[in-house]
Amino acid sequence: MKRFATVALTALAPVSWGSTYFVATELLPPDRPLFTGVMRALPAGLLLTALARTLPKGQWWWKSAVLGTLNIGAFFPLLFLAAYRLPGGVAAVLGAVGPLFVIGLAALVLGERASLRTVLAAVVGAFGVSMVVLTAEAKLDLVGVVAGVISSASMGAGTVMTKRWGRPEGVGPLAMTGWQLTAGGLVIIPVAALVEGAPPALDGQAFLGYGYMMLINTGIAYWLWFRGIGQLTATSVTLLGPLSPLTAAVIGWAALGQALSPVQLVGMAIAFGATVAGQLAAARSAGKDQPFSSAEQINQNISIDLSDERVRR
Repeated sequence: MKRFATVALTALAPVSWGSTYFVATELLPPDRPLFTGVMRALPAGLLLTALARTLPKGQWWWKSAVLGTLNIGAFFPLLFLAAYRLPGGVAAVLGAVGPLFVIGLAALVLGERASLRTVLAAVVGAFGVSMVVLTAEAKLDLVGVVAGVISSASMGAGTVMTKRWGRPEGVGPLAMTGWQLTAGGLVIIPVAALVEGAPPALDGQAFLGYGYMMLINTGIAYWLWFRGIGQLTATSVTLLGPLSPLTAAVIGWAALGQALSPVQLVGMAIAFGATVAGQLAAARSAGKDQPFSSAEQINQNISIDLSDERVRR
């Protein structure tokens, strides 16, 4: 039951990310994706760090910078580049293959041995997403494809390394999330200034959209995501990824009046079923084989668990 609750809470992160397209197109200034990336990450990171009242120490300065770059600073710009150069469906499918990167990296770095069922769940999930988002008119662009693949690999590596490094003793997921979002936002600032120039003028609608993106779509969502990484296997967490494009499709139908064809409905059922099956397979594998960890890491995890109890209280 505890694992189910953790999976359910972690799943709220990709569900929230599925609302990004709706909020960006309906509330935010057009053609400013990098500025949006900064507004999502940096204020949320500073707020969470202030709430946690904890700054990195020692090696965690550079570790936070690396994780923030992989999960946010590199991921956001590459994702936006892929979205601009490719039809939305193609970009979404490239994102949906992210679990395969994590499965491979987790096996190499963490010793997480994925079962055949887990791998099949990742492949079938990506196939289901492709049925939902791909159209016959979709065309490929080499730069966009490369950007999409690297963005998926970047967040996949960030997920695995977040699991590998864990957290400092006495530091909870709130602080770790704040550090990474702050670092990632700082990485995006010079790229946004170079590519997009000065920030745009903002009206009340834009402030509402950015407020939602900062607090819900990024601050809370990434806190839940990194919290899940700390309590579940990296593979289990990443298999929740297809929920994001599925949520985007549902919002497009409900709020924007976009029609869903029978093929798309079947694809949604396949992708959702694969997500559930992947969680069941990951839970079964986790029960049989615990990921490799050193004695130091085991002691660190015990300390983290104790510190998390204090944080939650």
